[in-house]
Amino acid sequence: MAEACGVRRIKLGSQGLEVSAQGLGCMGLSAFYGTPKPETEAIALIHHAIHSGVTFLDTSDIYGPETNELLLSKALKDGVREKVELATKYGIRYAEGKVEFKGDPAYVRAACEASLMRVDVACIDLYYQHRIDTRVPIEITVSTLLVNLPSWFCNFQMKWKLYSSSHFSVSFTHVARDMLGLI
Repeated sequence: MAEACGVRRIKLGSQGLEVSAQGLGCMGLSAFYGTPKPETEAIALIHHAIHSGVTFLDTSDIYGPETNELLLSKALKDGVREKVELATKYGIRYAEGKVEFKGDPAYVRAACEASLMRVDVACIDLYYQHRIDTRVPIEITVSTLLVNLPSWFCNFQMKWKLYSSSHFSVSFTHVARDMLGLI
């Protein structure tokens, strides 16, 4: 589908995840850029992007908050999920009216499970940490994904296919890469 529309595909990292070279950042559909568009228009835009070959969709649990993932769950119904690569992020939340960066193991597990439920999928293609929690060593955050692997499987499939980071320094990225054997 993407090839016919002229949107080339690329591989992310060394794990084999292939995505459209152009992605659709869905944040503005639910938050931060003025009044959100009506849901039907937002879903139509997502479907148009997919039909045009832009199949890499990016969201986060903080967008809305949470409403962007819920919007995607509606847009990905009726077989549409199988046509896209889904990325979502964790690591930022609102607490007591303030923005907080979170990376503790309990939060990471709960955030993943909540995103899976909101988007209504069994697996997230690219799951990444939005911001670093400087109170928690990156080794602890990343080891959450390693230490808890048995509980992170669903029907013998991982609940995320590829892990990454956003807004990390090179040194933090190298720690995560070395621990997970990624990239």
